[in-house]
Amino acid sequence: MDRNDLLKEPVKDVILNSKTTLSQLIEMFGNAGGFTAKKIYEGYEIIKEMFSDDETTFLSFPADIISTGTRGIINEIVKRKLVDVIITTNGTLDHDIARTYRNYYSGTFNFSDAALRNLGINRLGNVFVPDESYGTIIEEKVMPILDELYKEKKEWSGYELIWELGKRINNESSIIYNAYKNNIPIFVPGMTDGSVGSQLWSFYEMNRDFRINLLEDEHKLSDIIFDAKKTGAIMIGGGISKHHTIWWNQFRDGLNNAVYITTAQEYDGSLSGAKLEEAISWKKVREDAKFVNIYGDATVILPILLGPFL
Repeated sequence: MDRNDLLKEPVKDVILNSKTTLSQLIEMFGNAGGFTAKKIYEGYEIIKEMFSDDETTFLSFPADIISTGTRGIINEIVKRKLVDVIITTNGTLDHDIARTYRNYYSGTFNFSDAALRNLGINRLGNVFVPDESYGTIIEEKVMPILDELYKEKKEWSGYELIWELGKRINNESSIIYNAYKNNIPIFVPGMTDGSVGSQLWSFYEMNRDFRINLLEDEHKLSDIIFDAKKTGAIMIGGGISKHHTIWWNQFRDGLNNAVYITTAQEYDGSLSGAKLEEAISWKKVREDAKFVNIYGDATVILPILLGPFL
C-alpha cells in the first residue's frame, strides 16, 4: 500500500440543519474522520448487513440499561423482530417486570445513599428505584405465575419459563412479552441472580421437585448455532452476557459480524474491556469478520446507532 492509497478520503465537515435525519447524520459520520463518530458509522453499516442478510443475530446486554429509557429501544428491536436471540442477565427480567407495573424515577449520582436507604429508595446510577417498585412488585407478580406453571409441569427450561412470564404479563411495553409474542428466546445463564432469581429459589424451597433446566437452554443454543448460515452480534457491555454470546459462536468458528459497545478498557484483562480483536484469538470472532469496538455509554449510543432501523 502506498501513500496515495491512504489519502483517498478527505475529512469532511458535518453540516446540520433542522431537516437533518438520524440516518443522514450517521452517513456524515462516515467521512467526518471523527473518532467515535466514525465508529458509530462503521457499526451502523455492520448492523445494516446483519438486519438485511440471512443472518442469525444475537443481542446481548446487561440489566442496568433496562432501568433507563433505553429499555424502549431494546423493546422496539424485539417488537420488530430485528434480532433472533437475546442473552442477558437476570436483572433484565427484574427491571422489565417491575417497570411494567411501577415507575422508576430520574435521580442523580450525587445524593446521600444513607439518606436514600432511610427513605426506602434504591439508587441505580442516577435512577431512583423505590422499594415498592422493585422486590415487592416482582414477588407479587412472579410467584402466582410460578404456581400456575408448577401445576402444568415440574421442570422448565429457562427460556421457556421466561416466555411464560412474558405471556402472562401480556403488556406491549414489556420486552419479555414481545419476546414471547415473536418467538425470540431470551437466555439468562445466571438465572438465580437478582429478584426473579430469588423468587425461583423461594418457590423451590416450598416445592423441592421444581426444576429450572439450564442445560436445556444450552441445547436450544446449540441448535441455533449449528443451524445458522451466518451469525452476527450486537453486544452491549461485557460480563456473562457477552461471554455466552461469543462462547457459543466459537463452535461455528466465530461470529461473521459483531458490534461491541463498552465503557471498559482492556488493561486489566477483563472480558468487559476485551476488544473483539482478542476474541479472534479464541476463535469466537472470525478472522475475516466485520467488527467494530465502540467506546461510550450505551444509553447515548444505542438510540443513535439503532434509531434509523426503528
